Amino acid sequence: MSKTDAAPAKGERGQRQTLVAKLAEALRAEIAAGHVAPGARLPSESALTKAHGVSRTVVREAIAALRSEGLVEARQGAGVFVLAPEAPVAMPFRNLDPQRVSSTIELLELRNAIESEAAALAAQRLVPQWEEVLLEANAGFREAVAQGLPTGEADYRLHLAIARATGNPRFPEFLEFIGTGIIPRAALGAGEPKDEPSSRDYLAQISAEHDRIVQAILDRDEEAARTAMRTHLKGSYLRYRAILR
Repeated sequence: MSKTDAAPAKGERGQRQTLVAKLAEALRAEIAAGHVAPGARLPSESALTKAHGVSRTVVREAIAALRSEGLVEARQGAGVFVLAPEAPVAMPFRNLDPQRVSSTIELLELRNAIESEAAALAAQRLVPQWEEVLLEANAGFREAVAQGLPTGEADYRLHLAIARATGNPRFPEFLEFIGTGIIPRAALGAGEPKDEPSSRDYLAQISAEHDRIVQAILDRDEEAARTAMRTHLKGSYLRYRAILR
């Protein structure tokens, strides 16, 4: 192998990669600032070599980096052109506002469809390790009610445990994505127990509904679990519909 064909030394490769990174960043900045608009052609390889004082190899590697990022494309015989930025992907639940009753109602409708089936699947697929988890989560909610503590987190943990008991990771992923905002009384600032009998009665009702859901799952009764969860969520739905009106 001749000297001219030899691979560059390690130090030379490192220096070249540094130059590539600097040139690529400079070109990104030009594109981001609008100095080279979408659809416009980048300066030629020769022009970039002269403007930045680098070799053609550095220019080619920097352009390759921009191509891999989807910022530019090479057109045969025409040059390298800047691409229009991709439209941002709308995130799900982006406009969900847990402080608005209407958003809470929308979420309850969705939860009814998803969590009712999750309860049925949990009943169908329940394994011993999840029996203990469900019982502990339900006991945690009852204990919070008995001690007059906030119940939002305990409520969420029970619903998340039911979702996980399905064995399908997509169910808990949905609840984890929304977070404790799935618990409407917590999201709307009504999550703290009060001394009024009506508040205590409501939490006792929620606890009884939880008991029925968990028992149906432990009994491996799919339809009873589905119905119990649907009844539980429908009660919340009707309550917040009344608030909205």
